[in-house]
Amino acid sequence: MPHSDTQDLLFLPGFMLTEALWDDMRDGLAALGHCHFGDLSQDGSIIDMAAHVLENAPPRFVLFGFSMGGFVAQQIMRQAPERVTALALLNTSSRPQTPQEMAQHLAQIEMARNIPFKGLTSRALAASVHPSRRGDTALRDRLQAMALKNGKEVFLRQMGALRSDDPAGLEKINCPTLIVTSSDDALRSLAESKHMAQAIAGSRMVVIPDCGHMTPLEKPLELLAEIRQWLAQI
Repeated sequence: MPHSDTQDLLFLPGFMLTEALWDDMRDGLAALGHCHFGDLSQDGSIIDMAAHVLENAPPRFVLFGFSMGGFVAQQIMRQAPERVTALALLNTSSRPQTPQEMAQHLAQIEMARNIPFKGLTSRALAASVHPSRRGDTALRDRLQAMALKNGKEVFLRQMGALRSDDPAGLEKINCPTLIVTSSDDALRSLAESKHMAQAIAGSRMVVIPDCGHMTPLEKPLELLAEIRQWLAQI
């Protein structure tokens, strides 16, 4: 691994999020390397998102994928594994969508096409954070601001980026890998993280306590400490 003042760090956000997801960690991350932020708003499939990120990425980099960005990160590992020096999968999964989930997404897409976009629903926002943070209007407003900045067309594109599974994909990953999950993530389960950890040889898995899905915003200092320690050991 290159010295921390020269390595490139590439961060991918989740569904309807922007690089503002990392705002509370930026100073700490900047001390670890040169930070780059991938754009997942322009493409309608995970494969195309990965190709777009690679077109704009440094030659070699440490890759961080959060939630939907974690699926894009796994696709990057299929398209250009030689460019990734280390991989962090944050609050994500390798599980494909079920037929029921696909049907629900398609129904949401059809509904969204015909009505003005007003951001994410209160139910979706509540599900994305720890139960104790559901009344945190400042946190909710930050999430909603990112969704509104992306807008309706990005919502439709990202909802349409239905995932497919590559059963052999995880086993082919041979770079240092960190898997982060949260104790109270209602969107991604501990079992999903354990599956990835078991499939990726030599990976390290950590659980952030008292935290929902939005770890970079809910527990930025704790997540930064885990990333710093991991980078120092690889």
